[in-house]
Amino acid sequence: MPAPHLIAPSLLAADFTRLKEDMEMVNRSEADWFHLDVMDGRFVPNITFGMFIIEAMAKIAQKPLDIHLMIVEPERYIEQFAKVQPEVITVHYEACPHLHRTLQQIKATGAKAGVALNPHTPVHVLEDILEDIDLVCLMSVNPGFGGQKFIYQSLSKTRKLRDMIEERNLSTRIEIDGGVGLQNAESLLQAGADVLVAGSSVFGASDPEAAIRALKAFSPMFG
Repeated sequence: MPAPHLIAPSLLAADFTRLKEDMEMVNRSEADWFHLDVMDGRFVPNITFGMFIIEAMAKIAQKPLDIHLMIVEPERYIEQFAKVQPEVITVHYEACPHLHRTLQQIKATGAKAGVALNPHTPVHVLEDILEDIDLVCLMSVNPGFGGQKFIYQSLSKTRKLRDMIEERNLSTRIEIDGGVGLQNAESLLQAGADVLVAGSSVFGASDPEAAIRALKAFSPMFG
């Protein structure tokens, strides 16, 4: 019986004029993590929030932080982000020429180590390092902006990665980030996803708590 899947609302889609209220809603909800996208305007064409904002968020959050570094040279900042004691710190495969070293750096802080793959990057690039990864974040949109349409090739990518994980008898989680909502959550869970990052489908809903509850209600039966 697979473990219950996790829901990680993405604060990139929150209303920043009422960020505290939106975060308190997530605290009350059935969500499991807060997903924080850190963008530097170099690795992706957008800039979001840095350490000062994340330190403020950490004071409000009553659930674990899932920090996704969409930045170049993430190894320069890992110790800073680790100060808020996140559950996971995820770096991009495409931004890490010394990926193994970066994963060890993350684990040395006490956080779980994640690796994100852009839509064009095949999952087989992780074959020789999968044992060292706690979470793989498959980008199902092009990283940089919220509210994009889901790339359906991500379903077959998820299935391939699930096969790789099961062949090695690993506990590595698969996270899907981008365009996730009620229209595709069940298909993603059936393909083998463990963590669904939901931004616009939660914060853009008329009842965000109900949207989270509905996403959480699906049963992950791998098919």
